[in-house]
Amino acid sequence: MNAKQDRNFDDLIDRFETRIYDTVKGSWRLQLLQEDLQSFTDSPPLDIWDAGCGQGQMSLWLASFGHRLTLCDLSSRMLEKARDNFSTAGFSAAFHHQSAQSLAVQIGHFDLVLCHAVVEWLADPLTSLRAIADKVRPGGYLSLLFYNRNAMVYGNVLRGGWRLKPILEDSYLGKGHKLTPPNPQYPHELIAEMQTMGFELRAHTGIRVFHDYMSKAARENSDMTALFELEKRYCRLPTYRDMGRYVHLLLQNTAYSGQDRQETPGSIC
Repeated sequence: MNAKQDRNFDDLIDRFETRIYDTVKGSWRLQLLQEDLQSFTDSPPLDIWDAGCGQGQMSLWLASFGHRLTLCDLSSRMLEKARDNFSTAGFSAAFHHQSAQSLAVQIGHFDLVLCHAVVEWLADPLTSLRAIADKVRPGGYLSLLFYNRNAMVYGNVLRGGWRLKPILEDSYLGKGHKLTPPNPQYPHELIAEMQTMGFELRAHTGIRVFHDYMSKAARENSDMTALFELEKRYCRLPTYRDMGRYVHLLLQNTAYSGQDRQETPGSIC
């Protein structure tokens, strides 16, 4: 795979902060992810790889519980922001400025691998995902968050007009704004792909199953606290969970291995 074709967010880091990280949408996403990963907060120290870390919010949260973190990102600006966040919090980690799939061939195996909002931006999503997932130790976990193709289809059809024809012709991928991923994924396809690799599904959560389908007027006329309570109530139920703007899958590697893998994640660079 040619990593140069993957989306590099050096030019959009400021928009990410204002449009995603510093919004209700970003806050809700982090809260629901933390709920799914809550069991890791009271475990012994683990080796964790954040494959495409962005600004490192989830890694920093996990580091606060004593885990050993390795972070990488294709964007030097994102990685520098993550490094600054760790430094400010007084935590250390290994930082690698390169794509996750290229780093995968150079590092060892991990108890938990985070791959959050990465796959949908890759030129060859499934090939890269296999390389990333292969770094999960037997018995370990993959936390996979991705932009949901179901939501892209449904949301555009609801808006109607000129959007119907591209959806009908399946020619809409890669046609959106700069923050619209070119390769959104169907949950059932990724689940099936992971099952072929020996992973079993342990958690399945939709992120923003209602919010993003509401009109601006409806959102402005709604109590956001009540809306988030509804999100939490329905986000893990069948039908609703696969309609979220993002979908989070927590998968466990149950494939048999005759080798006891004890590699460490690497050193700070």
